[in-house]
Amino acid sequence: MPRRPHTGPWIRRTSLVCLFFSIILQGTLAFAVPMQNDPNGFEGIPWGATFSETETFMKVEDAGQSQTYELKTGVPSLGPVKVDSMRFVTSEGKFARVTVRYQGKATHDQILAYLQSLYGSLDRTPGQIASGPVKFCSWTGFETDVTLRYETGTDRGIIFFESQELRHKITEGNSATVF
Repeated sequence: MPRRPHTGPWIRRTSLVCLFFSIILQGTLAFAVPMQNDPNGFEGIPWGATFSETETFMKVEDAGQSQTYELKTGVPSLGPVKVDSMRFVTSEGKFARVTVRYQGKATHDQILAYLQSLYGSLDRTPGQIASGPVKFCSWTGFETDVTLRYETGTDRGIIFFESQELRHKITEGNSATVF
């Protein structure tokens, strides 16, 4: 009678871990498309521009090489859509990132439509769309990356508009778990 090959416990554990992650990843929506019109900045402010407190921006955080600013007046908006917060981040005094936070499914749908009008439509080929608790969309240009993360359970979203060149300077010293 043939003998069954011996499989070590590490093979079984590895298989279970791979199965677990494949199930988790199936519940995540991820779109990534090339950016049609790279703005090389955000709303007219070019990446790398000198940034400081002005009549428009106030400093809300100073972490040494990185400073964070917010708009002084009014409710922030991304195009025509009102958002909860908009933070402008510099690295060594150079404009490098904008972080936008929002909540609500209607707001998410409006923001998604607005971003697609600026950067290009997402690939919605049948068979590539999966539903899950967290949805990611990304547009990549030569100078700019835009990443949107939306949690369906809490109806909260966050968008990063980042300079590709300055991104590594912002994340230096940050924990790997920061998103």
